[in-house]
Amino acid sequence: MAYEPRTRLYVPDDLSAGASVALDAPQAHYLRNVLRLGRGAPVALFNGHDGEWRAIIESFSKETCTVRLDRRTREQVPEPDLWLAFAPVKRARIDFLVEKATELGVSVLQPVLTERTQVERVNLDRLRANVREAAEQTERLTLPEVRAPQPLARALELWPAGRRLLLCDESGTSPDIASALHAEQPGVWGVLTGPEGGFTQRELDALRNLPFVCAVGLGPRVLRADTAALAALAVFQALLGDWRRGDGARRRG
Repeated sequence: MAYEPRTRLYVPDDLSAGASVALDAPQAHYLRNVLRLGRGAPVALFNGHDGEWRAIIESFSKETCTVRLDRRTREQVPEPDLWLAFAPVKRARIDFLVEKATELGVSVLQPVLTERTQVERVNLDRLRANVREAAEQTERLTLPEVRAPQPLARALELWPAGRRLLLCDESGTSPDIASALHAEQPGVWGVLTGPEGGFTQRELDALRNLPFVCAVGLGPRVLRADTAALAALAVFQALLGDWRRGDGARRRG
């Protein structure tokens, strides 16, 4: 049996048997100088729509690496359509948040600016780089879409019809998340979390009045914004998402 590579890289190119793909300079540096791979070594490529492909390193140049596609090793399959709308937090925590949200299967990352949001400038290029690395490591076949920040009111105006919104309500007045989700059905959902200072009462009142919003509590302790988002995503995936399929999550050290 041919050796199956564990090194996975995202590329924007179309993937097909026999095709040659030129990797970018950071990817070439990673393969040659970090992993110490040489000509003939296998790697895995994915692009979000053609599945995963085994490729063989053909050559290195100063700025790139050329690989040739051998065969498809995984077919493209549907992935969860779960959005995360979140108030931006400080740099280290937002990096951690988007990385772990990618691992948990979100399809869209939408920063929203609330009345108490303290971080209004978001480095989208850095977040997209974090998302790509997390997708490569977690063996998913797509990259979440990282959208530009929007005011909360605008994001709600543009919220798609038919998509439910799980509101993480820190006020202590909403039903617990497990009880609430046991009464709901799988489908297309989003999760909304607020800033470190929480939503204002005006924002909470407006959100609870929207027919597509399901407000929930996240337990008896005060959670940081990034912790709340990841906790809500994990509970959702366990009760209504793709953790229910029975094949379990593959864990890597």
